[in-house]
Amino acid sequence: MKIVASTKLTRAQRAMADSRVYGQTSNTVFDEAETKATEGEGKKTLLVVCSSDKGLCGGIHSGLTRASRRLLAESPDTDIVVLGEKSKAQLSRSNARQIQLSFAGVGKDIPTFADASAIADQISLLPGDYSSIKIMYNKFVNAQSYEPVVVEAFSEEAIAASRKLLVQPSANANLVIANFASFEIDDAVLGNLREYALANSLFWALAEGHACEISARRNAMDNASKNAGKSMTLDESS
Repeated sequence: MKIVASTKLTRAQRAMADSRVYGQTSNTVFDEAETKATEGEGKKTLLVVCSSDKGLCGGIHSGLTRASRRLLAESPDTDIVVLGEKSKAQLSRSNARQIQLSFAGVGKDIPTFADASAIADQISLLPGDYSSIKIMYNKFVNAQSYEPVVVEAFSEEAIAASRKLLVQPSANANLVIANFASFEIDDAVLGNLREYALANSLFWALAEGHACEISARRNAMDNASKNAGKSMTLDESS
């Protein structure tokens, strides 16, 4: 069983590495463009919690839920989308009215970009006017540890605002920093860019969370095997 679990973890880590290319590339683009979440009256924040349907992996889901609740306590009017039944069940006890959308069947296999795209499509159909989408997921630190983190997915307004030329005075002349304008993005495709970037971030979050879950489950199985072996040794000696 340990060999099977280790094989699954290797596959999950490989998928996680591939997903990071998508997510980190999007982050680099928006960082270079100095994209910031917009603020405005009537605009809300959407929190996407990336959990799964599977258990037997320690406190990985409860840790994610606790981190989500801390963030929700700071912004009580935040809406929620939950991926996976584990965190949905936990958040429903305290924040049921804020849950706008949930997805079941998450975590059955290694996440794909097609999965993330389908989820991003459904999120885009929500009627709320969100200035910011925050994706909460478990970041894979190593085979023994993980931590809940947040990645930002920007609205069309935020992306459009970052396309403006910034002019900063310097010693000799005005320094012009061309943010998104340097990428020659047409206004008509901003919606597609936003949804694509959201899918990138979701793919990254789902793949990282899946690797954390497989690792936690393997560690739990390993500990259970060790405890069983100790019990058998004690029984034989007695």
